[in-house]
This record gives sequence, C-alpha cells and structure tokens, in this order.
Amino acid sequence: MKKRVLFYLVALVSTVSVQSCATNYVVSQPATYAKEYKTDAKLASIDNKKMEQDKQRLIDSFLAEKAASIANAKKAIKNSEIAKAVKYNKTIDNILTEAETYLGTPYRYGGMTRRGIDCSAFVLSVFGAAAGLSLPRVAASQAQEGESIEKGDLQKGDLIFFSHGRRISHVGIVESVTEEGEIKFIHAATSKGVMISSLNDSYWGPKFRFAKRVINENGDAYNNLASSTPSTATSF
Repeated sequence: MKKRVLFYLVALVSTVSVQSCATNYVVSQPATYAKEYKTDAKLASIDNKKMEQDKQRLIDSFLAEKAASIANAKKAIKNSEIAKAVKYNKTIDNILTEAETYLGTPYRYGGMTRRGIDCSAFVLSVFGAAAGLSLPRVAASQAQEGESIEKGDLQKGDLIFFSHGRRISHVGIVESVTEEGEIKFIHAATSKGVMISSLNDSYWGPKFRFAKRVINENGDAYNNLASSTPSTATSF
C-alpha cells in the first residue's frame, strides 16, 4: 500500500515537472521571436533611412550640377552679348570717325575722292574703309540693303534716305540722336559738301523717306552685302 502511494506520488511529481518544462518552452519561445522581429524591424528602418539619405544626396548633387551648368551657360551668354555689343559699338564708332574726316570735302556729282564726292560715294567710301563693307554705288540701290528701321528707332550709323519725288536720290549717315529725339546726320550735300544736318531742318525733314540699318547687333553686315555696282550716283 505504501509502495503504491509512493509510486503515485512519484508519477504525479514527474507529470507536473514535465508540464512545467513544456509550459516554459511554449511560453518562452514566442518572446524570442518577438525580440528577433523587433531587431529586424529596427534594421529595416535604419536601411530605409540610409536609402532616403543616399537618395537625397543624389538629388542634391544632381541639382547642384544642374545649377552650376545653368550658371555657366548664363555667364557664357552674358559674355557673348558683351562681346557683340563691344564689337557693334566699335564698328559704329569707326564708321562715324571715318565719316567726320570728310567734313568740309566739296560736293562733286559723280565724285569719289576727297577732292570732291557725292552722297552715295561718300557712304560707300566710309563703310568700305571703316567696316570693310561693299555697298552699291547708287543711293537708290543702297536703299535696298540692310533692315528697315522706324524713324523712332534710329541709331548712330543707320542710313537715312531722301527723295524729291518717287525715286530715292540722297543718302546720309545718322551721326547722333539727342535725348529730345532730334536726329542729326552726316552727308555730302550739294550746297556745302560733307556736313552735318538735322531732320528737324525745314528742307531735309519733308524729304525724308525711310531708314535702313546695314550693321546688325553683332557688328556684322546684314544680307552679306554684295560688291559695289559701277554706276553714277544721283544726288541732291
């Protein structure tokens, strides 16, 4: 009887011990998984953060390179525009400086020298010497060159054309435009030879017809001006 009771007690203790181990195993195992899951999630978070940082650095680098490229392009364009303006102003200054050396030269119909010159020969000689351009010999033909310019947009170096009737018969070079809008031009007039006159003049003002620009903003000739055409100028 005592042996049987003892056997039951041993069996009971063994059963309780086994269940306790099983319980500890079952309960403790999920806790290990949860810890590993949290660690993996933390590592994934760190990786994502690093990826975002790398992505942002790549974007910033691209934007910086793009900004630098744009800045360099703007600088190049600015330098190019400055170079063009310098060339244009130098060309116009050369034209007017050359034209002023003719002041006082007597007018001579068909003349082409400093001993005597007519209006179209004067323009042809000045642009040829100062800018290397070959303009036609006759004022009416010179009027076909370049780009048409409105009177209000006239600048130094532009050509202005006149006529008594329908045919263009006189040409001059714009010498200056005042702040008040007065246009002064240098030309070979029949009365006093090469001189400076004003479009406000009662004689020249009504005879003005239109204007042309034969030097573009780059300081070059419009339309690749052709070689001179031998002929006799018809002038005032």
